[in-house]
Amino acid sequence: MPRLRWLKRIIQSAFAALWAVGFRIRGHLTHQRPTVWSSPGGERILVVAPHPDDEVIGCAGTLLEHHRRGDRVRVCCVTDGGQSRALGLAPSEMAVARRGEIDAATRELGAELEWLGLPEGEWCLDVAVGRLTDSLERFNPHIVYAPSRVDFHPEHQRVAHALAEALRTVREATKLTAEFRIYPSQVPLTSVLTNLIVPVSLDDPRLLASLHAYRSQLGSIERGWRHRRYLGARYGFSGAEEFWCMAAKHYERLHRRSPNQRASQIFRGVRYYAWSDPLAYLRGRSERRRLKAVLEEG
Repeated sequence: MPRLRWLKRIIQSAFAALWAVGFRIRGHLTHQRPTVWSSPGGERILVVAPHPDDEVIGCAGTLLEHHRRGDRVRVCCVTDGGQSRALGLAPSEMAVARRGEIDAATRELGAELEWLGLPEGEWCLDVAVGRLTDSLERFNPHIVYAPSRVDFHPEHQRVAHALAEALRTVREATKLTAEFRIYPSQVPLTSVLTNLIVPVSLDDPRLLASLHAYRSQLGSIERGWRHRRYLGARYGFSGAEEFWCMAAKHYERLHRRSPNQRASQIFRGVRYYAWSDPLAYLRGRSERRRLKAVLEEG
């Protein structure tokens, strides 16, 4: 068995290296380059994470850069992640484990943690909307990193919908003007939607420490790391993170409808075996174009 695991790691690394070359070639051929991130410092940054680990999978390197620029970073974790079966634990035990993991990860990121901790898969939309409304009103962020419907996971889509409902309430009451930045969690945004990239170092010890804090979710963490590598190859960096930036009213418009029940059939995430990684970028391209057109139309 140890020899078999060693062989699998070698094959994984070989395929990941091959796809990175492909992304580098595509980057040279297309010359497409989104805006590169910058921050003036002194801003309030809110990350809405459906589960403990989504914040590091989608934007850990970016959050570290915000922290280094003097921005105040807060991670709002909506559910407890108790439905994960990675370690064979009962939901209550898994929820405790993942709370400990996100505590460790946010410390590495220099971020505050706002733990809503709703029971994964069993929460009520009205409760989530109320809690997210309170979070937005109290923190009044300049920038919100958010999940979206470019995803196959029903909980991610439900949280995005709840956030949009909360945003509608807050915008009517306080005229919130935060910029929203959609981050990917397993499902790449691709060049169809990406309009902001953040260069990150894949050797950054604090980035690696925040990722490795999630010992129960290392399979998902590895997929996110490969995605950073592919983005870096495409745009000429060691690694990178991608975002789809939009005004708050546009995020609300994009997610005001109930989640798409067919999302698991439309999109494909980066999976355990690296040989299939390109499929995550190809599947759902027409839906990505449709969502982009929704905003461009209005």
